[in-house]
Amino acid sequence: WTLMTCYNMVNGVYGCENEYLLRETLFDRWGFEGMVMTDWFASRNAESTARCLNAGLTLEMPWPARYKAKPLQEALDEGSVTDDTLDDRVRRNLRVMFQTGLFDEPDSLPQGSRNTPEHQELVRRAAEEGMVLLKNEGNLLPLDMDRLNSISLSGDNLKKKFGRLLYGGSSAVSPPYEVTPLQGMKERCRGKVDLVRGNKPADVAIIFAGLNHGRGGDSESMDRESLHLDHGQVREIKEVAGEHLHTVVCLIAGSPIAMDEWINDVEAVLMCWYGGMEAGHAITNVLLGDVTPSGRLPLTFPRKLPDSPAHSTGSRRTYPGDKEKRVYYDEGIYVGYRWFDKKGIEPLFPFGFGLSYTQFEFGSISLDRASVSKPEDTVVASLEVTNSGARTGAEVVQVYARDLDASVDRPPKQLVGFEKVWLQPGESTEVRITIKAEDLAFYDETAGKWKAESGEFELLVGKSSREILRETGLSYE
Repeated sequence: WTLMTCYNMVNGVYGCENEYLLRETLFDRWGFEGMVMTDWFASRNAESTARCLNAGLTLEMPWPARYKAKPLQEALDEGSVTDDTLDDRVRRNLRVMFQTGLFDEPDSLPQGSRNTPEHQELVRRAAEEGMVLLKNEGNLLPLDMDRLNSISLSGDNLKKKFGRLLYGGSSAVSPPYEVTPLQGMKERCRGKVDLVRGNKPADVAIIFAGLNHGRGGDSESMDRESLHLDHGQVREIKEVAGEHLHTVVCLIAGSPIAMDEWINDVEAVLMCWYGGMEAGHAITNVLLGDVTPSGRLPLTFPRKLPDSPAHSTGSRRTYPGDKEKRVYYDEGIYVGYRWFDKKGIEPLFPFGFGLSYTQFEFGSISLDRASVSKPEDTVVASLEVTNSGARTGAEVVQVYARDLDASVDRPPKQLVGFEKVWLQPGESTEVRITIKAEDLAFYDETAGKWKAESGEFELLVGKSSREILRETGLSYE
């Protein structure tokens, strides 16, 4: 229904007046019928009212800069904007207003509900299933409370709450409540295991480290200053790990973190992300084995910052930009894991990676057809997956495609499908993943559209972008 334009220029044109992006691509090519609004104050630097209208902008936020009555009337009078264009922009706003019930009687609209037990369960499950187990040396996790007398808890994010007004920027939310890791552990361990703080020794230590939404962290308006944790957190991890036989680091953050300074000092690392209002319960459930982690990384964790494309040359051209504030995306199509694959760089943790408390085995792969011939075709890849471990858990089967006959430079492989499947211990099931032929296409810059070429492809099936277990061929005729 609604799309928001960016603050910056794209190829020298501000997002709110970019005809190619809005009118030609979004409206004409993709058939979008909704409204296009600016980010807050993003139209202040636009060249003119007419350019914004003709490009497709329908609403300025939080108040008009280019769409005041006088400049709108002048644009119409001088003929730089037609009545049909203005009608279309108004019609788009009205359509969304009707769709959202602004013209309906309030009593006729669904009342809805908030913060119900169902909502709480859903947000907890989302947090649990999103966590990614990055390291688990000696199968330290899950912790067995029957074998523990004490657990040491520490770290900057142990009792920190992240949901408050404008914390981190305009996208911040203030939930009805927020369970911290400390609260979650206290509720679960009360009367069973002693929770100790400070420098007291314990059977196992858990450090809740990571980032926050302060400036220079995971926030808007300012980039992170480093890929590493701050010196204080690194020092604490190393000191605590040196005092305990077993140490777990729970990272609460929303972006990659370098770990070379401390990862060899600890036995387990759990990427918790920002888990929302049920985060403390969700983290506790994963640590203590009530839930088996099943998340997979949606991005690559580099070992060091220069391994990433924007920082690979050390030039201001790619980051943070030249003197004219222009940023060049010299990596082209090689974004994320595609860059690491193309350059042969070993990441700290690859795209799609994630450990489990159980083990899975893959059978052979088969396709329901040997070839496709048009973009709307689909092919189904099937294989048997078995939970060969002792715990219930989920595997994420990932399918990547490699173009063997491309006429243009293409990445070594690209994700074209995945499926998550939950299995009991010893259970097997056939996993079927539908792959769209259009996902084998590439964008032809000369023609200005997506193009699929005849030729041979390899379909690679695995547990991450770097752990490929099965391969098969597919033809595009």
